[in-house]
Amino acid sequence: MKVLFVVQGEGRGHLTQALTMEKALRDNGHEVVEILVGRSKTRELPGFFMKRAKAPVSGFWSPNFLPSKANQRIGLTRSIAYNLIKSPMYLSTIHFLYQRIKHSEADLVINFYEILTGITYFLLRPNVPEVCIGHQYLFMHPDYSFPTEHKMSQKLMLAFTKVTSLGAEKKLALSFRQACDVDKKKIAVVPPLLRDDVLSMDCACEDFITGYILNAGFSASVMQWHDAHPDVPLHFFWDKEGADETTRIDETLTFHRIDDKKFLQYLSHCKAYATTGGFESVCEAMYMGKPVMMVPAHVEQECNANEAMNEGAGVVADRFDMDKLRTFTDTHTPDTTFRDWENSAKWMIVSRLEAVVESHQEHLQTAGFAFSRYFHWVTIKDTFKKFTFWN
Repeated sequence: MKVLFVVQGEGRGHLTQALTMEKALRDNGHEVVEILVGRSKTRELPGFFMKRAKAPVSGFWSPNFLPSKANQRIGLTRSIAYNLIKSPMYLSTIHFLYQRIKHSEADLVINFYEILTGITYFLLRPNVPEVCIGHQYLFMHPDYSFPTEHKMSQKLMLAFTKVTSLGAEKKLALSFRQACDVDKKKIAVVPPLLRDDVLSMDCACEDFITGYILNAGFSASVMQWHDAHPDVPLHFFWDKEGADETTRIDETLTFHRIDDKKFLQYLSHCKAYATTGGFESVCEAMYMGKPVMMVPAHVEQECNANEAMNEGAGVVADRFDMDKLRTFTDTHTPDTTFRDWENSAKWMIVSRLEAVVESHQEHLQTAGFAFSRYFHWVTIKDTFKKFTFWN
């Protein structure tokens, strides 16, 4: 089958999921014809994605969340106002997506949490089936347990998630653990989409902490802790615009521009991992058996952090206080069941994608047969009427 990807470009997780999915499809004899990535002026498409993607990559303007003035957490009011102003441009994007889907000759569109794809399917109804993939679709599961705080933000996030999945034949909810499918809501629970590099990485436990901060404003919190603990080696990855590949603050604190392979090398050899709570990197740390501290930057990451904490993978904090992480590390025991669950990811996901395409093609054949019979009956009826009229 031929597949078209549409990927939300915000953050790293959806991009690495797309790369993993592309390889899994190719390994099973399928083809990814094009990858469309949502972009904005505040985010650069990482170089690792452009290097590793095999299919042609094109960008389009997409809604995005703006950071707060401190460049740490998401500024919700700023984000809403900004995207309302940009809405005429997004209408042009919807037309672009429809045309790309229409002319791609794809058998399937995989939507990695891009909201304009859902709106395109709602308004223009492309005749290519759509499958949505993301951890966020687990939020729609009736058994999902949300954190107790920020209920209004959770409702807004859930509404956003539902819009991304408009018109979807199936929603593949990436999950830390097994859960039952919900056929009524078209939800199938599947393992995370981790790259082969993660699954085959040799791990060690060296005496340093590594971390990932999406918004560079969190670096102030990291440096504040470092000033009080200069003897603890820290290697943090960020996406600070204009920063060098490596920014060495002193002998024990270094910031690195996000680089896929370099990040995994440090993650696989660190003693513990600190992050803002992105689903993808937390799963990578869990697979490698690394204790995690999560400092959520927005409501979605609060949900991720709450889940990971309940799974025994890490602790939640409101700032990068590595003392809390070091205390947790002393008692942390890796969960081996997560590795077994993750190792079944690719065949579970690919088989579900194939089933959607097969079902769609059977539906088209059935509809075509029904139309053919109807057309045949109308022709017979017309002939009979003409015959009786002339006689």
